[in-house]
Amino acid sequence: MSEIILKNITKEYENGFLAVKDVNLEIKDNEFVILVGPSGCGKSTTLRMIAGLEDISDGELLIDGKRMNDVAPQHRDIAMVFQNYALYPHMTVYQNIAYSLKIKKTPKAEIEQRVREVAETLGLTGLLDRKTGQLSGGQKQRVAMGRAIIRHPKAFLMDEPLSNLDAKLRGQMRVEIADLYQRLNTTFIYVTHDQTEAMTLGTKIVVMKDGEIQQIDSPANLFNFPANRFVAGFIGTPTMNFFDATCTEEGGQLVLQTEKGRIPMNEKKAAALRDGGWVGKQLSAGIRPEHVICADRGEEAVFEGEVGVFELLGSNAIVYVQTASGRMVMNTSDLREYAHGEKISLGVMADMVHVFDPETERTVTN
Repeated sequence: MSEIILKNITKEYENGFLAVKDVNLEIKDNEFVILVGPSGCGKSTTLRMIAGLEDISDGELLIDGKRMNDVAPQHRDIAMVFQNYALYPHMTVYQNIAYSLKIKKTPKAEIEQRVREVAETLGLTGLLDRKTGQLSGGQKQRVAMGRAIIRHPKAFLMDEPLSNLDAKLRGQMRVEIADLYQRLNTTFIYVTHDQTEAMTLGTKIVVMKDGEIQQIDSPANLFNFPANRFVAGFIGTPTMNFFDATCTEEGGQLVLQTEKGRIPMNEKKAAALRDGGWVGKQLSAGIRPEHVICADRGEEAVFEGEVGVFELLGSNAIVYVQTASGRMVMNTSDLREYAHGEKISLGVMADMVHVFDPETERTVTN
């Protein structure tokens, strides 16, 4: 078992800066938990407090039911992988992986067996005699993971381990880490600012902003049911389009009135808007680019504008349109080219519209 619980965890520095504010989080055995958010949101500080590399100002950290606030890092039975690898350059790959067992005076035969097993798992068997300076970035990261795996820790903590790699290698390493998680069957806690990594790797995602947790949920729920405007905008690429709209009622039908047209609300959304007292009031609304459509086939136009930038990506295209409500982005599988300055009318998939309180930014229709 490797259950980790954070109870009202706070980190305040000597200058009074609150890096982490009253964080409550339960990480169950064998979960792959992602801490995600923009730079400075407190995700790495939270990870370092779990590791024991940062003191906890207030609250309790429990690992398998035992209070760990004052326990030294080496006695917490966890392993960390950092973005800068932290390998010993004068040692071979074999020596780097074996180092933690060697200082524990593990028998040589056991070290040999465990290093070979880890090397086989990570595809490093043919590199064991090389110095780390002869390795590529991806190979170095695998060595760093091997050094952590060989300890058989209760949990792996990873702090932006792929941020130094190029885009193609990051994609390959994401697959390797996901495969490793399935084979090791243990707890992973992974910090990243890259929401693509978060969505593809995590079984549970913790979205943070300004030291506070905004939402804890599965990748699918974060995408489809964001708790607030920040989560809605942070999760998803390209980012969600936001616009102002007025909630009105026409013949018993609740609609969002935009600069150009109307977006009818389905029964569930209409009930939430009525219950919240939003009829006749202005709201903040959002629609993901993949739910924006070109209104040239009879669909009702909701926005009108001019094409600014057109990006053809192969199987899909991204179209940036300047409207009176601001820039709207459409992600479409219609691969016809849109010319710069071309007049265009946009519609939306009404059931996919998200509605937020303009003051609190909380979602009002989920």
